[in-house]
Amino acid sequence: MIKSPLARCLANGLFIMVFLCSCNDSELSSKPPVNTVSADIPVTGDSLVEGTIGEASTLIPILASDSSSFAVAGQIYNGLIKYDKNLKIVGDLAESFDISGDGLTITFHLHRGVKWHDGAPFTSRDVLYTYRVTIDPNTPTAYAEDFKQVKHISAPDDYTIRVVYANPFAPALASWGMNILPAHLLENQDITKSPLARKPVGTGPYRFKEWIAGQKIVLEANSDYFNGRPYIDRYIYRIIPDTSTMYMELKSSGIDLMSLTPVQYARQTANKRFTSRFNKYRYPSSSYLYMGYNLRHPLFSDKRIRQAITSSINKDELVQGVLFGMGQKSAGPIVPGRWAYNPEIKDFNYDTKRAVELLKQAGWEEKNNEGFLVKNGKPLSFTILTNQGNQQRLMTAQIVQQRLRTVGIDVKIRVVEWAAFLKEFINKGNFEVVMLAWNISQDPDMYDIWHSSKTAPGELNFIGYKNSEVDRLLVEGRGTFDMEKRKKAYFRIQEILAEDQPYTFLYVPDALPVVSSRIRGIEPAPAGIGYNQNFWYVPKREQVYLP
Repeated sequence: MIKSPLARCLANGLFIMVFLCSCNDSELSSKPPVNTVSADIPVTGDSLVEGTIGEASTLIPILASDSSSFAVAGQIYNGLIKYDKNLKIVGDLAESFDISGDGLTITFHLHRGVKWHDGAPFTSRDVLYTYRVTIDPNTPTAYAEDFKQVKHISAPDDYTIRVVYANPFAPALASWGMNILPAHLLENQDITKSPLARKPVGTGPYRFKEWIAGQKIVLEANSDYFNGRPYIDRYIYRIIPDTSTMYMELKSSGIDLMSLTPVQYARQTANKRFTSRFNKYRYPSSSYLYMGYNLRHPLFSDKRIRQAITSSINKDELVQGVLFGMGQKSAGPIVPGRWAYNPEIKDFNYDTKRAVELLKQAGWEEKNNEGFLVKNGKPLSFTILTNQGNQQRLMTAQIVQQRLRTVGIDVKIRVVEWAAFLKEFINKGNFEVVMLAWNISQDPDMYDIWHSSKTAPGELNFIGYKNSEVDRLLVEGRGTFDMEKRKKAYFRIQEILAEDQPYTFLYVPDALPVVSSRIRGIEPAPAGIGYNQNFWYVPKREQVYLP
């Protein structure tokens, strides 16, 4: 789980950064749909309009922790490295890189001639600034920890960066997928007050044009992009905080790309009229849905309560009823199929008798007239908080609500708009239980989510989980290049989390993106559908958005 914002949401199909997600995102590929290959010659022109549930919070990546922000920022900025279509790390702003024999020194050789969107040259100065501002204690970022592992960083010249680590650090190379920021616009300023939060300047394939709050963010193709100008002239993010409304916009050609819900994928898009106009994709995602407990709350300080809640939930029912079978159960923070996934995790499977017994052990055995458990005159009650617009998530919460009622737990559901959800509730720890998803990367490092040092406001361990053995194992797992030692550490972490249940891990959904069939050049690969997005195009005769 490398925390470097290489991510481009559906546009890139892969999240390297660990962050909160308001939607479902892609990782692996399925067979290509009809119309993917075309005899048309790629040409410039047209626009691609993507529907998004959540609005970006900021377009300065190190200050963001949500997928909506990183989706847009990923079009505007670059890192030193990126993942190619086969999930191999390759250079991005770095033309190449060398790693010393002991793995402790990485030398990046930067591309020459790269320009910021305002015309200023990109140099090693920008990399040094990004490193320094990220580790600055005055910068409210959740991503400093990876860079704090650096012993020394230097720039021998304008196009070379040398990074030295004191000890082995497994995610070192991938951590340099961090979006590089423009030093000439940010040095000696308070980054939290920079206008770049709303009007960013990057080196990426698209330039920022406008942001109309609550409506859309518009990007324009960067004709000077060092990796070649994108064929599609404009990339537009339309903010539509409801998946049903978004689907209606898709059918009426108001948007070109969105993530379908399972019911939309299975029941509403199977007709020829739809499939002649759109291409659907399906593959396992790199995200998992969970219920996170505020461990600072007295009720959830007793792990028997958390275990009882998990035992009361039928995850198979969720996978079939909510996902229509397009996904799989989750038992921990690493999705099945990854090298660090522990297949022997002993999850608290659906067992209401065990749930009742655990609640009894915790002192909850009497019931009131409504059938809810009470102790000292107070009912066993809490609220699940989730974000607006995600019907799949709301359905999951409603099924959980019904299941918990059968064992005497009174559950309420509160749905909040995405920006307020993050700012007023998550960042302030103002919740009892949240239903959210994490997007995770190829590396299993999960230090920022689970280490006890990451529980401050704005950090990713916002539930306040603290376990000394997990802390030690997290440090061990990222502090060695030995794959077997890493695997052993992460296997044990999964076992501990399965026992502690700080989250109830619910399911891993399949990614279900849909794209207008007029968009050509989409070639599914292990990295998803968006790794080659700069090469997507629309044939002249099918272009609909004219200058």
